[in-house]
Amino acid sequence: MDNRRRPPRTPPPSAPAAHNGTPHHHHHHHLPLPNRKRDKHGHGPPSPETTRFPSPTPKASDALPLPLYLTNAIFFTLFFSVAYFLLHRWRDKIRNSTPLHVVTLSEIAAIVSLIASFIYLLGFFGIDFVQSFISRASHDAWDLEDTDPTPANYLVNDHRLVTCPPPVPANIASVAPHHPPKPSISPLASEEDEEIVRAVVDGTIPSYSLESKLGDCKRAAAIRREALHRLTGRSLEGLPLEGFDYGSILGQCCEMPVGYVQIPVGIAGPLLLDGAEYSVPMATTEGCLVASTNRGCKAIYASGGASCVVLKDGMTRAPVVRFGTAKRASQLKFFLEDPDNFDTLSVVFNRSSRFARLQEIQCSIAGKNLYIRFSCSTGDAMGMNMVSKGVQNVLEFLQTDFPDMDVIGISGNFCSDKKPAAVNWIEGRGKSVVCEATIKEEVVKKVLKTSVASLVELNMLKNLAGSAVAGALGGFNAHASNIVSAIFIATGQDPAQNVESSHCITMMEAVNDGKDLHISVTMPCIEVGTVGGGTQLASQSACLNLLGVKGASKESPGANSRLLATIVAGSVLAGELSLMSAIAAGQLVKSHMKYNRSSKDISNAASS
Repeated sequence: MDNRRRPPRTPPPSAPAAHNGTPHHHHHHHLPLPNRKRDKHGHGPPSPETTRFPSPTPKASDALPLPLYLTNAIFFTLFFSVAYFLLHRWRDKIRNSTPLHVVTLSEIAAIVSLIASFIYLLGFFGIDFVQSFISRASHDAWDLEDTDPTPANYLVNDHRLVTCPPPVPANIASVAPHHPPKPSISPLASEEDEEIVRAVVDGTIPSYSLESKLGDCKRAAAIRREALHRLTGRSLEGLPLEGFDYGSILGQCCEMPVGYVQIPVGIAGPLLLDGAEYSVPMATTEGCLVASTNRGCKAIYASGGASCVVLKDGMTRAPVVRFGTAKRASQLKFFLEDPDNFDTLSVVFNRSSRFARLQEIQCSIAGKNLYIRFSCSTGDAMGMNMVSKGVQNVLEFLQTDFPDMDVIGISGNFCSDKKPAAVNWIEGRGKSVVCEATIKEEVVKKVLKTSVASLVELNMLKNLAGSAVAGALGGFNAHASNIVSAIFIATGQDPAQNVESSHCITMMEAVNDGKDLHISVTMPCIEVGTVGGGTQLASQSACLNLLGVKGASKESPGANSRLLATIVAGSVLAGELSLMSAIAAGQLVKSHMKYNRSSKDISNAASS
C-alpha cells in the first residue's frame, strides 16, 4: 500500500506513558441440564416448555409421515431384504440358464423396492447428517467438553455449530435494570423471553445453549444478560448491547456474550515506513499514548522515514513426550535433528495446510522427557492452529517407529506462547523484525525538544543498564508493550501474545559526527496475522483495511502479515523515540498531569 499523504503541519500534544494492567478472569458457570424424554418422532415431548422454545429452523425429517427412527428401520430392512431376494433369484436363473432379463412380477416389485430404498438411504444422509454438517462454521471451533451426561434435545444442535442470522433491530433499550432486581422485565421483547429468563435462572435451560435454542444471537445475549442480572443482583448498565453483530463471534471469538466493551481508537501518523505512509490505529484507554506516538511519527517523517526488515517468519509449537528411559528419549532427539530425516518430516507436517511449511525442529531434553520445538511458516494467519495440526501429524507418524513414545501434551511450554521466555527472545517466534531511522539534529531539537547526547545517555542508563539491573527478559525498551497492545486490540490480534510480542531492545547512537541520532528497535517475536481470529470482526477488519493489510495476500501469501509486523515495529520506534525524549526533557510528569488525569469528580463517581 502506498497512500501518499502530506506531512502534518503542526505537532500534536505529546507525552507518553507506560501503563501496567492486571487482567481480570471471569468465571462462567454452566447451569445443569434437565432430564428430557423423546416422543415417537424422536424430538422433545410436546410439553409447554417445548411449545415455548421452538426449534429455530425446521428439520427435513419433520416432513416424514412416520418417526425418523421407524422410517429408517423400514427402509433398511426393505433394502437388505429385496437385495437378498434378488440375489437369490438371479443365482437360480444362472444355474438354470434362464435369461436374467426375463423377470416376474415379484422381481419387478423387488427391483422397484430396491431402488426406492436406495434413494431413501441416500436422502437419509441429506436429512440429518448433511443438514447438521452444512450448519457448521467454516472455521475451527473450540473443543469444549460437556460434562453433563444428562441427554437433552437442545444439545443436539450445539451452540457452536449454529449460524445466526443478521441481528434484527429489537425494542430493547436496556436489559440491565437498576439494583435490586425487579420481578418483571420491561426491557425484554416478549413474555416468551421472560419465561426463558426464568428457565435460565432456575437452571432448566443452560445459559450456553441459548444461541442454539433461539437461533438469534442478539436475543440470546439479551436474555443471558438479564438472567445474569437476576442471579447476581448487580446491574450491567453501561455495558452496551446494541450495535454489535453477535453472530460474527459465535463459535470462534467469545462464548456466552452479554455485551461488548468500548475502547476508543486513535490514529497516529502518518508513519513513513519504507517509502509508504500508514495511519496507525491504536485502541487504548491511556491518555498521551496516541499523542506521543504521533509525535514520534512526525519526527521520523521529518527525517526521511524509517526502514524495516523482517529477519525471520515462523510460528512455533513444542509438544512434550515421555519415554521409559532418557536413552530412548535421546534416540528420538537424534532422529529428529538428523538432516536426512527432515524432508520426510516436512512432507508429513505440511499436510496440515497449503500454507504450512516446516522450517526447523529444535529439541531439548529433561531426563526422559523430550521437548520438540517445531517452527513453520503460516501464510497470513498468526498460525497457532496451523502449526498445532502439523505437529499432531508428525507425532502420529513418529508413533510407528517409536511406539513407546507417550505424548504428554501438544504444548510443553518450550514454544513458548503468552509467557516471557528466553527461547523466544533468542530464537524468535512469529515475525522477527528490526526497524531503524536516523533522526536529524534539528528535528531532535524542534520536534522532540531535547538533544542527541541526552537521548543516547538516557537510553544507555535506562533501557540497557537499568533493564539489566532489573534482570529484564526482552524488556530493554521504554514502553514497547504500550504500542503493541494498542495496535493488537485495534486490529484483532490476540492481546495475550503482547507478552512475547513486546520483547524489544531499543538502541540509540550519535552519528554524522555526533549531530544526528540513529535509533533502532529489534523485536524478535511479533505474533500477528491478518486472517482468522478477531481479524474478521467488523471493527478490527476496518482497522486492517486502513493499513492496507486486510485479509490474505493473493500475490504473495504471508505478505500482509509481514507488513503488519513491520508497521507494529515502526510504531514502536516512534513511541520509543517520543517517550525517551519526554523523559530526557523532563516532560513526562507534566504531560500526564495535563492529559492523563480524569476531569470527573472521583468522590462522586465512587459513590454512584
